[in-house]
Amino acid sequence: MIIMNDVHKTYPSGNTALNGINISIDSGEFVYVVGPSGAGKSTFVKLMYRETNPSQGEIIIRGTKISEIKKKEVPMLRRSVGVVFQDFKLLPKLTVYENVAFALEVIEAYPSRIRDRTMEVLELVGLKNKVRSFPNELSGGEQQRVSIARAISNEPNILIADEPTGNLDPDTSWAIMRILEEINATGTTVLMATHNKEIVNTIKKRVIAIENGIIVRDEDQGAYGYEI
Repeated sequence: MIIMNDVHKTYPSGNTALNGINISIDSGEFVYVVGPSGAGKSTFVKLMYRETNPSQGEIIIRGTKISEIKKKEVPMLRRSVGVVFQDFKLLPKLTVYENVAFALEVIEAYPSRIRDRTMEVLELVGLKNKVRSFPNELSGGEQQRVSIARAISNEPNILIADEPTGNLDPDTSWAIMRILEEINATGTTVLMATHNKEIVNTIKKRVIAIENGIIVRDEDQGAYGYEI
């Protein structure tokens, strides 16, 4: 599903974020990406949805070498890779319904499909009663649930969550994790970059630890392994 072969990333500033990453993630896995701040976690996940390109090496997503695809082909890639951000990135002037529907409109889905799928994912995240609300009328947890609904609206094979609980209180964080587990149970591969020690140590999954741009640990049913 996801393969990285000898991937390096050095930014124009000269900062080396990743230095020789080799990894394989199978379809349907749930993987935590952990490590100290500045270790390279965000760059690691950004490479997977072509937010940035590697300086060297090969990245293969579902058989496609994404580092070689043209810029105009990136939107097609992102139909199969959903992304959830720490700061939600909702469109403030659109309602909850419109924020989710927008992702389907972009790919020119049929109106009936947009309506049905939007309501389906909003029901999954428990926000069917908030369709007419605007982002500023929602709590942080509700905004993150809208972000998740939008990310899975296209039924992606892979869901990347970059610190999805970073701005949330503990109770809300657990609610978000239950949703991510439900999504994973449907067969979607989930990759989650996180600093949440309690979640990683309680909900046991594969753990990839990155330090100074290299993978220092890759364990099934692993632990967080860092002090907060």
